[in-house]
Amino acid sequence: MTSTPPFSEPSATAWPPAPPAKRPVKTIDVVATIVLLVADGVLAALASIMGMFLVMASDPCGAVTCNTDLITIGWLMGMILPWLAFVATAIVAIVLMVKRRLAFWVALVGAAVIALSLLLAFAVTAAGVPGSSI
Repeated sequence: MTSTPPFSEPSATAWPPAPPAKRPVKTIDVVATIVLLVADGVLAALASIMGMFLVMASDPCGAVTCNTDLITIGWLMGMILPWLAFVATAIVAIVLMVKRRLAFWVALVGAAVIALSLLLAFAVTAAGVPGSSI
């Protein structure tokens, strides 16, 4: 009689797969991203201050007819949009850093978006004052 062993070897597929290895933390990327995010915060503050001064675009409105709605929208955009761009930049950069992916480029793109938001505010404000240009 042949006896079968009471214990059989498990197959190779019976074991759960090993968890994937975590990506290593790139210290230089984390440091660069944090420094650039601080610089983005300073840039957003300066852009917001410049946006506050857009209200002075209404100074010549006593002599010419201005569209005060566009001027108001423009200076509000100049004060608010830089901060919205900064917050979005910080959130995306933090998520990428937690996932251990390169994140420094997000802060660079964020700086460009902050500057472009201020230029957009300048354009909207200038559109409310006839004869003005950026």
